[in-house]
Amino acid sequence: MRIRNLLAVTMLTGIYSLVVAVLFVLMDAPDVALTEAAVGAGLMVILMLGTIALTTQEERRHRVRHNLLALVVVAITGAALIYATLDMPLFGDPEAPAHAHLSPRFTQESPEEIGIPNMVTSVLASYRGIDTLGEAVVVFAAAVGVLLVLGSGSVRGRRAKTAARSRQEDETP
Repeated sequence: MRIRNLLAVTMLTGIYSLVVAVLFVLMDAPDVALTEAAVGAGLMVILMLGTIALTTQEERRHRVRHNLLALVVVAITGAALIYATLDMPLFGDPEAPAHAHLSPRFTQESPEEIGIPNMVTSVLASYRGIDTLGEAVVVFAAAVGVLLVLGSGSVRGRRAKTAARSRQEDETP
């Protein structure tokens, strides 16, 4: 939160993403770990480095305002999220609804319901299709945002060069 060098922030974010990917592997979720490593540590870092290369490496300093209302909203939201986790089943609980109801249904009925023999593909493409679509939309929106930032920088640069040329032409006799 205190680092002003955006290149250092980008590197720290990539390292954090790799650590999270390792944690996903330790929790036996290699598919999520691969996605986190590819998108979080790979694509996101590349997009941020591209943006930094065309903009600036240092964050501009702004006047700091302490907003009590923002602190209250964040505290209430955090408390609500913590309260919501109290009702969750324990990690690895065999009696959890996901293990007691969903997992047997997916493993036993997905070939007949979906018609895809590979269970992982049927779950990702059909049962979690909306989630997969959402992930694709997020990556697409990030790419469009970066392209817009990069495009606006190049437009500003072209305008400045055109203005400088017209001033030079006006000054020459």
